[in-house]
Amino acid sequence: MTGPVSGADFGPDSGAAGTGEPLRPWAVVTGAARGMGAAVAARLARDGFDLLLLDRPDPDLAGAVGYPLGTGEDLDRTAEQCRSAGAVAVVARADVRDETAVVAAVARVPAGRLRAAVAVAGIIGVDKPAWEFTRDELALDLDTNFHGVANLARATVPRLLVAPAGTGRFVAVVSIAGEVGLPRLAAYVASKHAALGYIRSLAADLGPHGVTANAILPGSTRTALLERSAQVYGLADIEQFGSAQRLGRLIEPADIAAAASWLCGPDSSAVTGTDFRVDGGFVG
Repeated sequence: MTGPVSGADFGPDSGAAGTGEPLRPWAVVTGAARGMGAAVAARLARDGFDLLLLDRPDPDLAGAVGYPLGTGEDLDRTAEQCRSAGAVAVVARADVRDETAVVAAVARVPAGRLRAAVAVAGIIGVDKPAWEFTRDELALDLDTNFHGVANLARATVPRLLVAPAGTGRFVAVVSIAGEVGLPRLAAYVASKHAALGYIRSLAADLGPHGVTANAILPGSTRTALLERSAQVYGLADIEQFGSAQRLGRLIEPADIAAAASWLCGPDSSAVTGTDFRVDGGFVG
């Protein structure tokens, strides 16, 4: 994976007045309060990015999914971790389902400085046999897992298009569920398939402009979402999911963060439209 980046790596920024130092590139990370989002933010901070950290789902969503979601306090902790690594970290308490709020948050990134957008926010809603899902139950997952990605793209791509040639990056942390079927989770699986398809088409549209778009497909990763999955399947311990992966262990959020950092950096300039599996050799 790539090492730290700098403004010099990502275009001809002239640096802060009087310092002679190159300006750091900026990245936006959704779902940054905890889990994979927090890990991605911390890794990007260490690797030379300043951050806009976006999270804080509306209370109605937490009630609908039936398990705790990230909090404002969690988001503040992520910001402090990023700042301790030398980054500027701006917190935006916004729900990714709210396009207006996402656009307003992204407007806080200094003009001309955005180089990467990473969509991590995701949920598992209702679990039941596929044919029993209502339209509203399907929409619950789709609104966050698919429309949340599209909302971030609408807010950030215009800024990525004016970045120095070859430096714009859009990354969606999707799921191995974007390519396989899982019992009792049709809404989650459908939303992840939709997100992966969107990224592939986004890459096709952005290619001529020199901006890349890629998806990361995590396997079973040590997060609150995996605890919800264990509940779905009646497992007492999330470690049992490790047996579905050839490495025989869970993926750590830091593993996802390493992949995201590489995809956001200069060494990935020839990679676009890919599904980057970080799944421990998922076998189902």
